[in-house]
Amino acid sequence: MLKAFAELSTPLVADACLRCGVPLRAAPPGIRAVAPGQRIAGRALPVRHYGSVDVFLEAFGRAEPGDVLVIDNDGRLDEACVGDLAALEAAAAGVAGLVVWGLHRDTPELVEIGLPVFSYGSYPPGPVRLDEREPEALTSARFGPHLVTARDVVFGDDDGVLFVANDHAEEVLTTAHRIRHTEREQADRIRAGKTLRQQTSFTDYLARRATDPTYTFRQHLRRIGGAIEE
Repeated sequence: MLKAFAELSTPLVADACLRCGVPLRAAPPGIRAVAPGQRIAGRALPVRHYGSVDVFLEAFGRAEPGDVLVIDNDGRLDEACVGDLAALEAAAAGVAGLVVWGLHRDTPELVEIGLPVFSYGSYPPGPVRLDEREPEALTSARFGPHLVTARDVVFGDDDGVLFVANDHAEEVLTTAHRIRHTEREQADRIRAGKTLRQQTSFTDYLARRATDPTYTFRQHLRRIGGAIEE
């Protein structure tokens, strides 16, 4: 999956979801990689955190190579729920990265380990609580407004994190590659002196909109084969 995502970005995947009519499920703004440039793509391995690392260890026992551990820590900003030992154990289990709805700690060690970790940021204190475990602890993870399961694929880069149902992943990635090709060609033409307004026949769009106020730029782009907004 990471190989298929290699030339893409989360913005391209997001645009492809819209183009394909696939639900757009993005992690809340602020979820970022510990180290700039880190990327993830793989099947979601969901887990809910209750204050103890034992649930992570149990999840690692179910991991398949390339999985991405998706941690539901309820978006808490009063504790860090993962650090260097969790990352090392994840790597030993073949996990490709961690995505945390919450905070991390041990930042220098995580950078040195190199396993991609995405979170809201760093915070020194770890958990001091131990909450009651839910039956869904290892089958689903809440992440902002979304519910993530093993039937989802996770994509992450410097722009953020997306969740896409595995059943739609191939279609979305194929469409994302087409959008990328179109946008790269458009970028090359701009550098060569042909403006985006010229490429998109923007004057024609304005003229048609003047006679038909319901005509949108997205409709216009679809008609001419553009890819700027979706």
